[in-house]
Amino acid sequence: MPESGVIHDIGYQRYTGPRLGPGYSARALYVHGVRSAYGLGRSPWAKVLPIGLIGLAGLASLIIVIINSQMPQPVLDYVGIASTFTFAAAVFVAVVAPELVSVDLRTNLLQLYLSRPLGRASYALTKVAALATATFLLFAAPMLIMFIGMAFSTDDGVAGVVEEFGGLLVGLLAAVVHASLLAALGLPIASLSGRRVFATGMIIGVFLITAPISAFLRELDPGTIGRLAGLLDPNSLLNGVDQWLFGADVSLVSIGSSGPVYGLVTVALTALGTMAAVWRYKGVKS
Repeated sequence: MPESGVIHDIGYQRYTGPRLGPGYSARALYVHGVRSAYGLGRSPWAKVLPIGLIGLAGLASLIIVIINSQMPQPVLDYVGIASTFTFAAAVFVAVVAPELVSVDLRTNLLQLYLSRPLGRASYALTKVAALATATFLLFAAPMLIMFIGMAFSTDDGVAGVVEEFGGLLVGLLAAVVHASLLAALGLPIASLSGRRVFATGMIIGVFLITAPISAFLRELDPGTIGRLAGLLDPNSLLNGVDQWLFGADVSLVSIGSSGPVYGLVTVALTALGTMAAVWRYKGVKS
């Protein structure tokens, strides 16, 4: 006769704590994404590029403050900072976006995130939001430094500070537009490869290929084709939006009366890029 089995009590207990739900998971993943973008909680080498870019942007803004305080008219305003730093922000996205998504793909961590309660669409949208926030901070930091410097150097008292604050708000709005488009373009491209080097190369390739094509068309025909050529290059596209919405004096591209077209294309690309990220993760095996 076989011996009867014995059930041992090894101390497992049923979980009776709070169920935090998908919202908490998305917030935790979002905070982790922003921290990872700046190398927080990672090796010192991971902090070199993001912290270095912010440091250089802050130094540039201090130089701008000194120049503006010595000139009758400012040589660069807050929107101008967003326009000038767009290419640096694109490099930032090219390096950071693969860190946010490629590592999860290569190490098969995605299945742990999606086990529950976080869904695929929520994962993709959270990653896009984290990348957009990290990119926005790259624009916002030099703007805040410039605001502090200009506020302390104004000769108009409280009225001058209020005027500078209004300019800062406009600049931050421009930063939101820039960061949203760059993140919506960069993250779905990065999600195509589990290798960070390849993902970074693909993102940079988009900017390197489209920029000379756009410049060539502008030189070829300064008319309608030249005014619309900026739509092919994300950097020129954002500069065109800055001209149309904020009246920025940007010499990179002349849009003429095509401002609404630049605005519509920017909104469309931001929406399509975000949808592409969601679609990409609906097809990823986990």
